[in-house]
Amino acid sequence: MRLLTHVLPVALITVGLVMACSTSPTGRTQLRLVGDEQLSQMGVTAFTQMKQEMPLAKSSATRSYVDCVARAITAQVPSRVAWEVQTFESKDVNAFALPGGKIGVYTGLLEVASTQDQLAAVIGHEVAHVLAGHSASRVSNEIATQFGMQIFSATTGYNPELVGLGANLLVLLPFSRGDESEADILGLDYMARAGFDPRAAVTLWQNMARASGGKAPAEFMSTHPSNDSRIRDITAQLGTVLPVYQQARAAGRNPGCKR
Repeated sequence: MRLLTHVLPVALITVGLVMACSTSPTGRTQLRLVGDEQLSQMGVTAFTQMKQEMPLAKSSATRSYVDCVARAITAQVPSRVAWEVQTFESKDVNAFALPGGKIGVYTGLLEVASTQDQLAAVIGHEVAHVLAGHSASRVSNEIATQFGMQIFSATTGYNPELVGLGANLLVLLPFSRGDESEADILGLDYMARAGFDPRAAVTLWQNMARASGGKAPAEFMSTHPSNDSRIRDITAQLGTVLPVYQQARAAGRNPGCKR
């Protein structure tokens, strides 16, 4: 009986985690403890907080430019939400997308992603994280690690405390290296379908490498692939996505977003 007392809970937790697994668009297995509706609530909560804490871009032309690029991409992705796009005034070279249809771009990114196609590579990558379930997976992994199955049970309802916790996790937790590589590949497809040149993604990561000044950690120490690895993998994928880009242009999809 004492053995059963210890073994049974572990067995139930294991079964629960297996049942909570999902598959990404490229066939990777991911943990999924949080439902779409609750995840969207987390994303909206996080985005609302960011809008309260961070200033929007001063230039209306800059905001319109970022919105143009983002709208062109989200018009071509499989999503049931109306995406909200905000440009934040910040020197950080960063952008993000959150569940619930939220996209944020920092003005500092525009100094590195200097063309509409390079910016599209970043936004396509960030949107891919959401649509591939990476946001759900990283929140689920953290919940499973830190709080166990009590939180797993709570996710079947709409616990306000969990929504706030998840909102913080969405912003703070890094994606895994596998998530990053998958988002690179999916993002290439999204930008190509929108009429942006996927070859610009190579230039983007060359720019990122120069901007980092060689300070990026070794790949084995980082959750992100190295710039060289990204460039190599993206280059290998161009033969697949260039025809998609050419078809989009032939169909009249030419975003023409002016900075």
